[in-house]
Amino acid sequence: MTARDPAVRVAALGLVAAAVVLLASFLVPPLAGWDVDARSDMLGVPPTHGYWQAKVGVGTLPAIVLAGLGVWRAEGWARAWSWRRLLLASYVVAVAWLISLALVDGTDGLTRVMTNHHEYLITSREVTDVPAMLREYVDRIPNSHPDNWPTHLAGHPPGAVLFFVALVRVGLGGDLAAALSIVAVAASIPAATLVTLRRLGVDRLARLAAPFLVLSPAAVYLAVSADAVFAACAAWGLAALAASATSVSRRGLAGWGVVAGVLLGWCVMSSYGLPLLGVLALAVLWLARSWWPLPIAAAAALVVVLGFAVAGFAWWEAYPVLVDRYWDGIAATRPASYWMWGNVGALLVSAGPLLGAGVAVAARRHSGEARTMSVLALAALASVAIADLTRMSKAEVERIWLPFVPWMTLSLALLPTTWRRWGLALQVLAALLVQHLLYTSW
Repeated sequence: MTARDPAVRVAALGLVAAAVVLLASFLVPPLAGWDVDARSDMLGVPPTHGYWQAKVGVGTLPAIVLAGLGVWRAEGWARAWSWRRLLLASYVVAVAWLISLALVDGTDGLTRVMTNHHEYLITSREVTDVPAMLREYVDRIPNSHPDNWPTHLAGHPPGAVLFFVALVRVGLGGDLAAALSIVAVAASIPAATLVTLRRLGVDRLARLAAPFLVLSPAAVYLAVSADAVFAACAAWGLAALAASATSVSRRGLAGWGVVAGVLLGWCVMSSYGLPLLGVLALAVLWLARSWWPLPIAAAAALVVVLGFAVAGFAWWEAYPVLVDRYWDGIAATRPASYWMWGNVGALLVSAGPLLGAGVAVAARRHSGEARTMSVLALAALASVAIADLTRMSKAEVERIWLPFVPWMTLSLALLPTTWRRWGLALQVLAALLVQHLLYTSW
């Protein structure tokens, strides 16, 4: 492709637009003296929920080696390997990439979130009666309650903390053990995404997407974030939905449909924003040209949601209470005039600046495999746009939107051939810079 090729021009425009938004999201608040309340300690670096902290650590060298090998050989290996070998390699390399980046901060890079009292693990160790917890969950959301939930428990349905309760119950409730458990789950996201593509008939472009999925800048936030667990649950739920829609037997249709519904239903019970996964679910079914799994998966998801309600936690009762707590607190001091587009800057920190080019190319007319990649990427983009425009998300989206990042990342496989190697280099460089220059709160 030449510089005159329309795809090259579109990609270049998308990259420039992303760069402008990214730079503006960092520069406007300090230059304008604008307090956008990125962090309560006033030391934050909007649009991220972190602050400047340059460092190197034990993970620096392995992270640089992985990045270099990926830029040099990843595409060639992804093209040549068998499908099973590709999936296995994607998991192993993802584990290494996640841990290497986290260890730039030393072992604290893995455990500090686990020791944060605003997060889940400390509270999960104190839960001795799950039914009682569910019955009192809604009552303890408001700040006015004398024993109100910590920030993240109050801000999420109980499915999130129940994951950590389960880790404690099986003996993985230590700080490092819980962190490594999250890494083990998060590293499966690329494989789940690739499985979905395979079931939808995509092979060549799935292989081109693999390096971008594995060596994603999102790894900085996936390593120990509970949202990484949500992202993995969503990815495997969509993979199961694709398996159901493309199954040649009624047993496969029904069985995988139930699995999809249970996983996606659990996502809904883990984060209030994840009903937006419905946009991606509909995209998967449309691409598979089968709507038969829809009632099965929907019924299974409803069973999960109603099961929680019977146990004492009704999603529809909790959400308005959470909204009141949210707007009584930090949401009221975070100006929408910044965060409506500052959120996009945070997304580009997490997903990488190349995403602007990928989305721009995905918006063009495509056919065949490219059409599948484009539809999934744009469906994920539509989901985050809804979250942004409705102000459902305001700041901290570098982690909150992690479940949608892999699907938007698929657009990078559509970039012109001459862009892929240096584009991957840009992505891994972005990850290394964020990890080495910022203290990230997740």
